[in-house]
Parts: sequence; structure tokens; C-alpha cells
Amino acid sequence: MTEAHRRRIADLEAQVASLPASDRTRFARLFRLDVATGELVPPPKMEPWIIRQFGSLEVVQQQRIVKITNRHTLEGALFNELRASQPIEAPPGADDGDEAIRRSQGGPFCHPLDGTSIDTFGRVRGRFSITASNVAKYDGLHGVVVFDEHHPLRFTAEQVADYVDTAQKWAQAAHQADPQACYPLFLWNCLWRSGASILHGHAQMLLTRGMHYARVEAWRQAALHYRSVHNTDYFDDLIAVYRALDLAIDHGAACIFPTLTPFKERETHIIARNLDDDLKGALYRTLRTFVDHLGVRSFNLVLYQPPLAPVEEDWSSFPFVVRLIDRGDPQNNRSDIGSMEMFAQSVVTTDPFRVAEAVRAT
Repeated sequence: MTEAHRRRIADLEAQVASLPASDRTRFARLFRLDVATGELVPPPKMEPWIIRQFGSLEVVQQQRIVKITNRHTLEGALFNELRASQPIEAPPGADDGDEAIRRSQGGPFCHPLDGTSIDTFGRVRGRFSITASNVAKYDGLHGVVVFDEHHPLRFTAEQVADYVDTAQKWAQAAHQADPQACYPLFLWNCLWRSGASILHGHAQMLLTRGMHYARVEAWRQAALHYRSVHNTDYFDDLIAVYRALDLAIDHGAACIFPTLTPFKERETHIIARNLDDDLKGALYRTLRTFVDHLGVRSFNLVLYQPPLAPVEEDWSSFPFVVRLIDRGDPQNNRSDIGSMEMFAQSVVTTDPFRVAEAVRAT
């Protein structure tokens, strides 16, 4: 595909219009798409600065903004590629990321048997990791998967699979200790931009009671409502739309796609019906794409999954879902989240089609 014919999020309206009727109908069932034009009149003295910063006056005077909302989960994003060129006044951080990681060696996660707490039901030892009990807990059952590898961005396919497997074994052990707790959540916060308080590579696992965590439950209810209204599976339709738009990448039975409604930059989802080698391989592939090809240094990752035991709610069609988000340059002190993201709708600069290209090439 030539540069002139590359798909762009700014042209999504035309792309959807060119789809076969069945795909257009499916897209409209799932998403609302609105396009707006932002206009402004710069004073003459500002024009040289605009040209230096953005390349021309015209791109600022007429800005194409794409607003996409998932009709069922009510997640959405506003895309304006011009915002990637906006000036940043926040000073960069003084510390180099690799140097900070090197200096953190020798901390408690480097000797977890002595430096971390133990869950009352003991530890789980994986091939490349070991669990600990989180000292300051999010929930009653909150564990840490401590990686043997200190550097959080150095991982192999076998190591990533082990981190997931070790977390799952921890969840099973926690469930045996507290059978009423059966709703699991796997988290991986990488470096301080993501909220990680310790630089040594690690992930986290939680198990909660009563009902799943709010945003997971919101997805479940949205999928059930979709099925009751349209008599078809929400996740199957979602994947079909991303395939029709050439945004989906199959990795065995798992499907990878950059979402059209990201919370923040480059949010990419992986959906699979089973937590198997295909899903874990797709996760490794996506992580390596982020780190090696997209320059991502800090990220948030979560795995949504059904409960570990039978419950009253209907989880029969809920798959395993990975959500992965780039959190920006760790050396930049400017926050990537503001009032829009917290209280209204996310504002995003990264084009999902460029992310799909990178994953497909990996």
C-alpha cells in the first residue's frame, strides 16, 4: 500500500461508506461515528510560529476531528492527528529510563524471598517468576508476580507466557483459600508513567468477591444487552468490524486489533475464547511490537476474564480480553491524562491504522 493510499482514521467515514452493506450495518450497530471541522483565525503575528510548529497555516485553520463512540460500552475517543504536533511546555524528566532501572537493581524484588511478603496460602513459583503478597492492597486478595528479570522491558515469549500462567495459578490458590472470591484480574504496569511504584519487572493479580470489577462487568452487561437486542454475539460482531476495516490481525485463534475507541494512545485489544498459547503468543507479539517497533517504554496492560467458578450471572459468551495502552515517554513530565479523559471522552493522537500496520509486520 503506497503512502498516498494508506488508510487513515481521518478518512474512516469514507472507509465505512465503502464497506459491503452487511459490514456497514454491523458497524452502525456497534459504533456511532461523527466528524467535525475545527476552525480558527490566527493573528498575523502568530502565523510564523504556526508554520514552524505545524507545517502550514491551512492544517490549523481547518482541522478534521473524528469522534467515535461504542454504543454499548459507551467508551469513545476523539481523534485529531494535529494534536501530535502541539507544543509541550512541561520540562522533560532529568533521569534516563535505563539508568534509573539500572540504579534500582538490588531492591526488594531482586531478592523476593526476603524482600516481599507472603500470601497466607503461600507463594507460587513459575519458571521465570514468583508471587508475593502486595503490601498495600487494592482488594482483599492482591498478589504480585515478581519477574526474575529485573529490566521490565526485557522479556521473551516464554517469560510472558510464564507471567500469565503464574498469575493464573496464584488466582486458583487464592480461590481455594477463599471460595467466595472468584473474579480474577491480571494487571501489568510498566515503569512510573503507568503508575508502577517499583521499576523491577512485575505484574499483579487480584481476586474479588460478589461481582467482577466495574469495567469488566460493564462489558459483560453491554454484550448481553447487544445479544438480546440483535440476536448475535457482541464480540463476534466486534471482531468482524475490525476485520472489515483491515484493522484485525489473527494470531492463531486469537485476534489482535487497535481499538477505534481507545482510552489513550495505541490502545490495542486481543480477544480469544481460551487462555491458551495463541492468546499468550499474541500478547508477546503485541508487546514486542509496542517496545521494538513503536518505541513504547511505559504501558498499562489488563486481562479481563470470566470468573473461576459458577456464578449467578451469565458469562457463557464472555471471552478473554487483553487491553494494552501506551503511556508515553517516561522522561516527559507532562501527564497524558486530563479532564477530558477522566470526565468526558478520550482525546487521542495515534492513528489505529498505523498501530495495525506495525503489529502485522511483526
